[in-house]
Amino acid sequence: MSKLVRVSSHPVTRRRFLSTSAGAALATGLAMPGLSRASARPAFTHGVQSGDVDATSGMVWTRTDRPSRVMMEISTTESFADPIRLPPVNALPDTDLAIKRLVEGLPADQQIFYRMVAADLADINTLSEPVTGRFRTAPTTKRDVRFAWSGDTAGQGWGIDETGMKTYATMAGHELDFFIHSGDTIYADGPIEDEVVLADGTTWKNVIVTDEKRKVAETLDEYRGQWKYNLLDRNLQEMNALVPTFFQWDDHEVVNNWSPGKILDERYTEKSIALLSARAGRAFHEMTPIRYFPAEPDRVYRKIAYGPLVDVFFLDLRSYRGANSLGLQTELTDDARVLGAAQTAWLKRELSASKATWKVIACDMPIGLVVADKIDDETSYVEAVANGDNGAAKGRELEIAEILRHIRDDAVMNTVWLTADVHYTAAHHYDPSRAAFQEFLPFWEFVSGPLHAGTFGPNDLDMTFGPEVRFVKAPTAEQGPNLPPSMGLQFFGLVDIDGQTEQMTVRLMDRDDTELWAITLDPARAT
Repeated sequence: MSKLVRVSSHPVTRRRFLSTSAGAALATGLAMPGLSRASARPAFTHGVQSGDVDATSGMVWTRTDRPSRVMMEISTTESFADPIRLPPVNALPDTDLAIKRLVEGLPADQQIFYRMVAADLADINTLSEPVTGRFRTAPTTKRDVRFAWSGDTAGQGWGIDETGMKTYATMAGHELDFFIHSGDTIYADGPIEDEVVLADGTTWKNVIVTDEKRKVAETLDEYRGQWKYNLLDRNLQEMNALVPTFFQWDDHEVVNNWSPGKILDERYTEKSIALLSARAGRAFHEMTPIRYFPAEPDRVYRKIAYGPLVDVFFLDLRSYRGANSLGLQTELTDDARVLGAAQTAWLKRELSASKATWKVIACDMPIGLVVADKIDDETSYVEAVANGDNGAAKGRELEIAEILRHIRDDAVMNTVWLTADVHYTAAHHYDPSRAAFQEFLPFWEFVSGPLHAGTFGPNDLDMTFGPEVRFVKAPTAEQGPNLPPSMGLQFFGLVDIDGQTEQMTVRLMDRDDTELWAITLDPARAT
């Protein structure tokens, strides 16, 4: 492939790109459709996505409405002057007509514009309208970096209403380098109804409800349908065209609180959690622009280097865990693990090797909050890490203790943990002086979400690692749990890293773009 040359250009704003991208499609490059009935032409059904962007490459995703040959070109200008055409990719039924590809050989720190046209494989001269998107490659020198994180989309029956998933529109307005989706990217176990009567007597109306969202997902097509539902939201589609998303997963991509041996309720005719998780995993990888690892095709954990100021380490607390239990094991057996031995070794190795100023650990569940898996009226198992006994590390805490000890012993500086899952926003500071386990350096954990789901919390703290709540925003006792998105308690976190001072500023935000709390962290320097 020819190499793109970096060009200087004026900043491309969200509004400017969305208003001009259609016009750019008329430029030279890809063949454009002639006049014909729209229904006779292929169409892109769910917009575009990009993800896992680094200094020289990025992933791109789309989906068509029929078997198609998808032609793609890229450019460093939004007018697509001197574009580079890439080899076509076929969208076929075996992937539900979704395609994704790695775009390589890109210049660092450059806006990359991409455009796709689909040709009907049954009538190869019948072409779609074009679809466009953009992402910015990571820098190789120090510059300001801005990204957001959050989790929990379309949960607890709160689907696409007239407003839509507003948090995505709010985040897109911040001109992000990337967005971290911290898990619960779909709610495969959460059917959506047309209407929900609210506590005040008014009605929440889901203006879009697909057949796949009217029941729990069990088949591969039903799991795919959960993703396709979310991607119908106009706010999400617009952000996806502008901002790369780095995905991780948690439990609701499969079923609530799943682990080996999970007992499924009466809604499920398929009772094998292994089969359901396999189908869900395939849908996750088909429907997101996550990178593919040939040695482990279903792998989610990975590192993305976004320039000299930040490396992001994506953890997977779901795929390798032992069965949920009381979490009181005193030895780190496979049953006690939540990351698994291979992932833990990988994380320690990669943290030690990182030269980035900040090491962001994107963890799909918080490490110091008690998250319960209720088995019956008398028994609750550990669903996350903390077992709630406030004492020495036990169960899954042993694995986190191993990682924290390694960070201290190997002098890994400037680690920050970002998480979601609990459906409220908070800032936690961990310090060994408050902890039962004390072999670690102080660090921060920031919690955000939901993006568009019910609001809950706050959860109890476990003092094994000495957390202290510095800020929390959650429903009041009077408001109660499972507040709808229309109540406004939908949250995301915003991170800015200054290219000159290397300071990290973390802001906790709500969907109306109100700054709720903020802190600026100074990077520690090796002595």
